[in-house]
Amino acid sequence: EVQLVESGGGLVQPGGSLRLSCVWSGAGFVHEAMGWARQTPGKGLEWVSRIGNDVRSTFYVDSVKGRFTISRDDAKSTLYLQMNRLKPEDSGTYICAKVERGAVISFVRGKGTQVTVSS
Repeated sequence: EVQLVESGGGLVQPGGSLRLSCVWSGAGFVHEAMGWARQTPGKGLEWVSRIGNDVRSTFYVDSVKGRFTISRDDAKSTLYLQMNRLKPEDSGTYICAKVERGAVISFVRGKGTQVTVSS
């Protein structure tokens, strides 16, 4: 059974940086498109960024373009999200998930790591 475990969240001041990590336990990571979704009370669960299994294809929601970078290390079965110049509106629970056909957020996902951007 695949398990996803996120880490790296925390409390950071506006303008600061965080690096999120997600470790996939089990086989098959290299074949999967993966992404980071964000859960917030007002907006529910939405994709922040996705990366294809070919590494070259990436997606970013407009609000994070130029500030966040998604990457993956297939040898370590790990997904990353580098978050720079953080804003209060970036706050939420960041959940690592597999990308299903049609860019649907899979139920193959972690429990999330909390990011709070506040002064």
